[in-house]
Amino acid sequence: MTRVAIVGYGNLGRGVERSLKQNPDMTLVGVFTRRAPESVATEGAAAYTMDELLQKKSEIDVCILCGGSATDLPVQTPEITKNFNTIDSFDTHANIPEHFAAVDQTAKENQTVSIISTGWDPGLFSLNRLYAQSILPKGETNTFWGKGVSQGHSDALRRIKGVADAVQYTIPNTEIIQKLKSGEKLDLETRDKHFRECFVVLQDGADAEAIKEEIVTMPNYFADYDTDVHFVSQAELNRDHKAMPHGGTVLHTGTTHEKTKQVIEYTLQLDSNPEFTASVLVAYARACARLAKEKQFGAFTVLDIAPKYLSPIDDATLRKELL
Repeated sequence: MTRVAIVGYGNLGRGVERSLKQNPDMTLVGVFTRRAPESVATEGAAAYTMDELLQKKSEIDVCILCGGSATDLPVQTPEITKNFNTIDSFDTHANIPEHFAAVDQTAKENQTVSIISTGWDPGLFSLNRLYAQSILPKGETNTFWGKGVSQGHSDALRRIKGVADAVQYTIPNTEIIQKLKSGEKLDLETRDKHFRECFVVLQDGADAEAIKEEIVTMPNYFADYDTDVHFVSQAELNRDHKAMPHGGTVLHTGTTHEKTKQVIEYTLQLDSNPEFTASVLVAYARACARLAKEKQFGAFTVLDIAPKYLSPIDDATLRKELL
């Protein structure tokens, strides 16, 4: 039985709580939050303050960190990894090498295990890019996200001073996808493949034009994309934009001999981005606990983990049923 703590309880934390209920080999110790525990409406889990996390160290095998990538995880993951095995969903692609290095150093110094940047992208899509490029080295990989709500980008919007609430949609260029699948060779820039649409609720007295400028020029999030910003009321946001669908496609087109075309396509269609991401985190929490038992200390990504470590099923049964 792997004993899990949830650190942070928003949409992702709630998704982890739901996922754990579907995994009988895992048990939830509790939710640890910066808010007053009595104000956190869990679905049955006990809630504690962050200060109580260390007190329960002996009861916890893995902490699943459910904070945002913009400001939470760069601080929380190295800090909590000093005392616990951890999983995070850090998804700022450009900063993953720096984040990995900081967490790896901490984990090795303190003999813990941390699996970072876990989810579906980075995560499952990263694996599929690796498989495709290894199998078809003469080819081209393109990744398309959406249409859907990006948790990381929405969180980045909500961190802007003067923003009360916000949701961001990533919208793929379907025309470009079809051209690639038909074999066209395209020289694509980042903004050719996706469009970003933001729905923002302002705090009273906030400067809309200044906030719009901060959004469209935000590095790593919006600066490289064509981005529309819509200012709406909280009522409108709640009515029209609180569902959290998402998905995407990894598309690799290559050749194996002269003009023999091969296409590898991996697609996700998700009714709930946070619930699916949470399910990936929970599977990798199982792997994290196993690595810790084997004393393989340090930081890891999905590219480092053998698939069998994700499953509760024994090796012999996996070979019999899945090969």
